[in-house]
Amino acid sequence: MTGIDEQPAAPGGLPSEEQVLEALKVVKDPEIPVNVVDLGLIYGVDVQASGLVDITMTLTSVGCPVQDLIRADAEMAVGRLDGVNEVNVEFVWTPPWGPDKMTDDGKRQMRMFGFNV
Repeated sequence: MTGIDEQPAAPGGLPSEEQVLEALKVVKDPEIPVNVVDLGLIYGVDVQASGLVDITMTLTSVGCPVQDLIRADAEMAVGRLDGVNEVNVEFVWTPPWGPDKMTDDGKRQMRMFGFNV
């Protein structure tokens, strides 16, 4: 696994999309022991020249009680990257999340914790 510092930066000293995704791997749903990237919850990342990073993501359910915690964790994780001035996390519900959106690593982690995926 590569670290954030090993990922190529985007032009202008801004983080690349890969660096943002790597930073988001520290964000976990407290009810599911897998990070939001491997869960397949990240639908889009847009790094703007101004240093604004827009993240479009979903959650495993519309009524997720930890939505505010996950938003705060994502903002903090990405906000630590060089060149980031602001982070905007938008939750969307279409397309709905399903286990098919998980990475192979995410599925493996879920099976290790006894989840059937």
